[in-house]
Amino acid sequence: MPKCEDPFSPLALGELELPNRLVMAPLTRLRSGEEGVPGPLVVEHYRQRASLGLIVSEGTYPSPAGRSYPGQPGIATEEQVAGWKKVTDAVHAEGGRMFAQIMHGGRVSHPDITGGHPLVAPSAVAIEGEVRTPFGKKPYPVPHALTTDELPQVIQEIVNASLNAIEAGFDGVELHSANGYLLHEFLAPNSNVRADSYGGSPENRARFVIETVNAVVAALGANRVGIRISPEHNVQGIAETDAADVRATYEVLVDSIAPLNLAYLSILHHEPTGELVQDLRARFGGTFLVNTGFGLVTTREEAVDLVAEGHADAVVVGRPAIANPDLARRWKENLPVNQPDPSTFYAEGAEGYTDYPLYQG
Repeated sequence: MPKCEDPFSPLALGELELPNRLVMAPLTRLRSGEEGVPGPLVVEHYRQRASLGLIVSEGTYPSPAGRSYPGQPGIATEEQVAGWKKVTDAVHAEGGRMFAQIMHGGRVSHPDITGGHPLVAPSAVAIEGEVRTPFGKKPYPVPHALTTDELPQVIQEIVNASLNAIEAGFDGVELHSANGYLLHEFLAPNSNVRADSYGGSPENRARFVIETVNAVVAALGANRVGIRISPEHNVQGIAETDAADVRATYEVLVDSIAPLNLAYLSILHHEPTGELVQDLRARFGGTFLVNTGFGLVTTREEAVDLVAEGHADAVVVGRPAIANPDLARRWKENLPVNQPDPSTFYAEGAEGYTDYPLYQG
């Protein structure tokens, strides 16, 4: 791959021109209240970070059954769309660019969170452990296994949410097929034990994701659609532990969507320079984003190396973007950085959300 100078050079992504190659990761922050409507605090949070090359919003649910967390924003109602419109207007006024991450939570939830709507998943297999609900921790329930007839309805919910995102002023959408949520649940062999054409083989397990991507592309255009995947990221009940099966599944997925010419493919993986990730990059053939995962915080040096050595077109950063609204400037000029406060990641209010200072000097 050709080398570029650094992550602070411009990048074409879809029809956008990014001023730098630092992408704000979709970060669950839970500040949108019971109704899932982004308010002034959310507007300010994203506005502050508009100098990053691209902002990807926190996961937004496309339907009540797809909500995973109290305080998570949605993009299903008129009020939610209007709330997000204020966010995108503020980001654009600062010269920024923003995609909405469309996230159906699947079995990662509880009826106390979805407003009584039953959880849906590829199969009736519950996550082991407990979920934090508004009424305390409770065991994850067994989800309803989606019937073949119900699958088009779920895809349409995701399409509708994507159209809502464009109405709300987003520059595009990122389909969340990672971290154990619904699309990832179809890909993983332990959460998808179906016996029909959507389960069993790697080709069948990838089918629902491929159909969803195609449907959203048909509605929005490929230049407005990205996708996020996290092969071997075994969180929230996912177990992708057979290397050959993982490779086969994600090769089918990437080979199938590559001809669409999506805006980008974003991969979360602990070995971004490894054979699996780089092979998927080559198969995709388009703009390629990497995120090194939840285990370690991405450093400036790592971001510079990943881009300079040709392993990625852009680097997705999470915690540094939380603590440094002016991260692009700080890293470009090699300035000191604020350290994030993990105790405020999933809290309420401005503390640890909009009160991180800009660099003075």
